[in-house]
Parts: sequence; structure tokens; C-alpha cells
Amino acid sequence: MRKFQNFIFITIMISSLSFSCKPGTKLSGNGEQVDTFKYIVEQFADLKILRYQVPGFDTLSLKQKELVYYLSQAAIAGRDILFDQNGKYNLAIRRTLETIYETYKGDRNSDDFKKFMVYTKRVWFSNGIYHHYAKDKFIPEFSQDYFKQLIANSDQTKLPLASGETADKFLAKIMPVMFDPNILPKKVCLEHDKDLVLNSAVNFYEGINQHDAEAFYDKMRNPSDQEPISYGLNSKLVKENGKVFEKVYKIDGLYGPAIKEIVKWLEKAAGVAENETQKNGIEKLIAYYKTGSLKTWDEYNVIWVGDLKSHIDFINGFIENYEDPLSLKATWESVVNFKNVEATHRTEIISANAQWFEDHSPVDGRFKKKQVKGVSAKVINVAQLGGDCYPSTPIGINLPNADWIRKEHGSKSVTIENITYAYDQAAKGNGFLEEFSYNKDEVDLVNKYGFITDNLHTDLHECLGHGSGQLLPGVSSDALKNYQSALEEARADLFALYYLMDPKMVELKLLPSTDAAKAEYIKYIRNGLMTQLTRIQPGKNIEEAHMRNRQLIASWCFEKGKADNVIEKKVKDGKTYFVINDFEKLHKLFGELLKEIQRIKSEGDFEGGKALVENYGVKVDPKLHAEVLERYKKLNLAPYSGFINPEYTLIEKDGKITDVKVSYPVDFIGQMMRYGKQHSFLPTYN
Repeated sequence: MRKFQNFIFITIMISSLSFSCKPGTKLSGNGEQVDTFKYIVEQFADLKILRYQVPGFDTLSLKQKELVYYLSQAAIAGRDILFDQNGKYNLAIRRTLETIYETYKGDRNSDDFKKFMVYTKRVWFSNGIYHHYAKDKFIPEFSQDYFKQLIANSDQTKLPLASGETADKFLAKIMPVMFDPNILPKKVCLEHDKDLVLNSAVNFYEGINQHDAEAFYDKMRNPSDQEPISYGLNSKLVKENGKVFEKVYKIDGLYGPAIKEIVKWLEKAAGVAENETQKNGIEKLIAYYKTGSLKTWDEYNVIWVGDLKSHIDFINGFIENYEDPLSLKATWESVVNFKNVEATHRTEIISANAQWFEDHSPVDGRFKKKQVKGVSAKVINVAQLGGDCYPSTPIGINLPNADWIRKEHGSKSVTIENITYAYDQAAKGNGFLEEFSYNKDEVDLVNKYGFITDNLHTDLHECLGHGSGQLLPGVSSDALKNYQSALEEARADLFALYYLMDPKMVELKLLPSTDAAKAEYIKYIRNGLMTQLTRIQPGKNIEEAHMRNRQLIASWCFEKGKADNVIEKKVKDGKTYFVINDFEKLHKLFGELLKEIQRIKSEGDFEGGKALVENYGVKVDPKLHAEVLERYKKLNLAPYSGFINPEYTLIEKDGKITDVKVSYPVDFIGQMMRYGKQHSFLPTYN
């Protein structure tokens, strides 16, 4: 489970201690640190490309650096898998675009070619032809005739043609997918009155409708199983000759060539593991990739969640199910990281008090864990991003996802501070806060406390929110179906929001006063009711789970608090604002909604969950939407950001590794083309 950056603005307060050794800094004339690192690389469409630093890498031992290197190579090796999972034609389209970029002999300075490059970069960024957040297909701004011209003036021998296929037949196959807005228009469909499988372009199902898929997996589940398998997590479900069966992702199965490469680097990583527990975990992960056994996957997660001594850590596998409309199948992802020891102090305080938070939660006692086990949390510096965490990445992660493992063995939570720092540096002085704040008092409060409450919200969301509560016996973790992701994110957000204003935060010295929480409340309500709408196209409803979650919470509290004027809609100089008049009553509303959503999850109340999401989390006010888009347009900002990865180089002497060097490229196109050439292992169609 992940927490993504709420919006483009992250406040400029920063803990200098956390980054006191970061590269790219110098002292100004008065002795203050000045960050000279260039974070923003370029901006196009609605996207901004950033870089992030890896502070502390140079202080790692040689063995630890090697481990980071091998795990980073494994993180890049699965890139093709995600492209294919995001849509059947993505690899064919990406490889065609790369062929044109590399071999086109025509005018590269024309407006049409510039439009071609924007489209190509969007495909790279989104790992396919669907917007990484909105899930809609984006259409090229150049014509089909121009695309044919590009192909005609490129090296057609390098096109990803099937055996015996001509360039004309190939174009006839992929051009409608690229240019026709009515063909495979949506990566993930969550509209409750449609067949979610047939109307989603994700490549998890073939020849299958929603009823087929649900019936197939319903037969597998045993309600009395105390350690239920996450059925469907690592497979494609297909129907051939009337028979429904799974194609499992494993080394000798679907995606085998890429998985083989991942395993190669994991085997090298096992050879330099920091301790036996970490080595055993890596070897268990390798066994899972070789067999495709989901029981082995669970065994790996039990080992992984218990490894609390390793400084270097990573995730690698088919993990999150946000991109499956049925919330069953997982996309491939990887994150390589190591602990930010100094900043981890606050998360250690939180995890040490996990039982207190569980006991004092406002939810019904039936749904609380009597004994919270194995909750651990840390602040990390990410060293490499891969798959569904690249280029767009979360700022917090909590795993594993299996409820029974979380209950019996605990969970790990991380806040990714070098990523939040990069966001912060890139957002300085952009005018967003001033535009959408009602008055200077709001600006000052957010500037004073915003960074600490941002990170603390992430800590609480990941460490305690996702790890809290329990299902009633016999309730399946899949019971909420297509509403599962939005409701789970809402549950974690509400847990964090509720406790941010609890005096316990001050008692634990995590906040200077409960007033600090007001900064997060202001930002959260503003974002949920208004500013996140900059990410939605006119006339569209909200589809993405995290956005549905935020609007659900803000809209529900706005409506339920009307009688007491808790949140007031105000208009000043023709501009709309949402102003919190009573923070304590809002705090109580967060607790009431948390209680209800925990009940829905614990009881598996699909209809109750559906009503909450559909009534509060989906619909958009078109008048307010138009106003927000107009105000935002004047700021000339991009609402989404993603990252170029650092690159690691082995330094060898006399056949022995003597060091690993990290560099920070500034060329997004260059990295994408290198990845396409050096880290592409799958056939075009899978």
C-alpha cells in the first residue's frame, strides 16, 4: 500500500539534520547551506521531470554499495513487464516510437516532430499510452498521416514486427489503438454500472468478462482459511476454447525472460547480503520467481517483514493491485533503499506506541487488534526506482498487503524523505500556496508547520493506518472489490488525520503543539475539495483511488459539518476558498468517518462502501472545476512529477570491484533510450 504526494505543493520547511551530508550543497557568504543541485530537469504536457539525490550512499561500505548496485539492476530489469501489464500494445508502440526517435531522417525541428516527442515522453513517463494517474488514453497531437511519414522516413527493419508482418499491416494494427479515442479508451474502468474487465485496457485478462473472473476466483477461496492466499496476484487470466485458466508470472512462464534477468541480479545480491535473514529472504524471493507459488510469496513476506536489522532494504515483485479493476492482480514494482538513521527517530517513536494508538482508536472494539504485532517504521533514502514506482513514485509505502500476515507478523512502513525533499526543492516559489490560501494566516501556518505535518501524516498513514484494525472471521480481503483501494487509502488517511490533532503527538514530542496539525487539516480539505481537481480533465469524474479517497473524506466532512459551519465555502474577489472554522469539530468528524470505514472493511460491507465512494468520492462540480483549472493555468505549473533515476557504475581493478559510484543524469530522453536498449527483455506481445 502506498501514499502518494497529495499535490504539487510541498512546504519549504526542511529538517536540515536529515540532509546535512547531502551532495550538491555549498555555503553562502553568511554560512547558510545553499542547495546547488538542479532538481527540475524539464516540463512537458502536465508533467515535470525531477531528479533526486541519494544522501549517505558514499558512507556505505563497499559490500553495501555492491548490494545496492545488484538490487538496482534487478529494479530496472522488470520495466517491460509493467509496460505490458498496462496494455497489450504498449511495448509495440514504445518500441516503434524509439525506432523513430533513433532513425528518423526528416525535419526534427518542425512543430509536428516536437509534438511527436511530447507524446513519446508521455508514453515513457506513464509506462504506456494511458495517463499514469487519470487512467485515460492520451491521444497524439500530430496526425495519422504525419505518423505514417515518420515511419516511412525511419529504419523499418527495426520496427517490432511479428514474423511475416509488413510495416503496413503493423501500422493498421497499432494506429487505431493510438489515435482512435473509442478503442481501448481507459486503462482502468471503475464505473459501477459497466463490466469492469471488458471496459479496462489493462492486460490482466483476455477473453474474460467480469463475471468469468469473479466466478473463477470465488471457487478458489476458502472462508475458513486462516492464511488465505492472494489468488490471482501474479497471473493473467485467459479463456481459450471455452476454458478459463491462469498464465502465471514465473521464470518458465509468462514474463519469463524479464524474470530470469531479475533473478540473475537477485542471486548476485544474495551473495553480498548484510546478514542471514536478508539472504534467506532474497533466496525465498528467487524461489517464488522460479515457481510462481503464492504460498512461497507469503513465506518471503514473513521473512521480509521480520528483517529489522538490515540497513539496505528493497521491495521487488508483483505487489499492488491499484491497476486491476477487480483489485486482484498486481503490477510489478521495485524500490531499493537504505535507512535515514537520524530521521527514523520519529517513526521509531510511532511504532513503539502502536498498541496505544490501536487501543485509543475511535473504531468499534470488535474491529481492533487485541495485540499489535511487528509494526516497524523508518525513514528511508531511496536509491533506485523501478516498475510501477518509476518515474512516478510514492512518498510512503506500507507492506505486506496480506491482512493475515499483518495481523500475525506485522508490517513495515517507510517514508521516503529524499523524494519529499526533491519535491520540496522543485516547488519553491511557484505561487501555488498563495493562490489557493484564503488569507496570509493560512500561508504562514502551512509554511511554519507544513513539512513536519506532511511527513508525520505519511508516517501515521503507512505505519499505523494501514496496519490498524482487523477483519471479522470469514470476511475476505477482496470483499469490497473495485472500491477496496479507495476505501483502504481513506481508512489510512483518516487514522493519520485523526491522531495528528491528538495531544499524544505533543506528549511524544512529535509536534510542538496541536496547532501544528491545523496546517495539515487546511491542506487536506483544500486539496480534497478543490485543488486536486487540476488533475482532472473537464467533464471527467474522479477515477484514481487516492483522489477518490481524498475527495470522499473532504466532501463527507464538509456535508456532515454544515450544521455547525465546520468548513465554510467562501468567495473572495471572485475566487472560491474552503475555510475551516472549527478544527476540533473537524477532528471529531475524521474520527466518525474512520469508525464507519473500518466497520465497512471489517464486515466486508460492499454496498456500504460503494455508497460512500459513489456519493462522495467520484462526482465533480463542473463550475468549481472550471474555476480551479483557470486559476491553476495562470501559474504555469505541471500537476504531476516523476523522476530520473540515479545511475550506478562499478569501479574495478585487476578484476575486483573496488567501489561503486553514483551519478545524477539530467537527460530524461537519454535514460529512457538506454533503458529501452539495455534493459528490455520481453517479446513485443505477451
